[in-house]
Amino acid sequence: MSEQKVSIALTPAEWRLIAGLREVPSSDLKEKVLRLFAAVVEFASEPRCAEAQADGVPCDAPNTSCEQCLHVDGMLDALRQRTAGAKGLAATPV
Repeated sequence: MSEQKVSIALTPAEWRLIAGLREVPSSDLKEKVLRLFAAVVEFASEPRCAEAQADGVPCDAPNTSCEQCLHVDGMLDALRQRTAGAKGLAATPV
């Protein structure tokens, strides 16, 4: 199957992420990594806070006070710490 090519402008941080993903050999591990990133991006794009009203998130910055956002933020920090040093990618600021 041929994949559709997309041409878009990327920031340096976005390019590092894309390039890193492309370096992962095709495998079950790569599929898991892609599913994980997709889930994180989906959550970050539209947090489902318990306090959210019909008009959206009740705060200006979801990561400041929402218990669920703080929990996910903590999980991401823990994952980053556990993978620190792996090819230097984890230590690279995004």
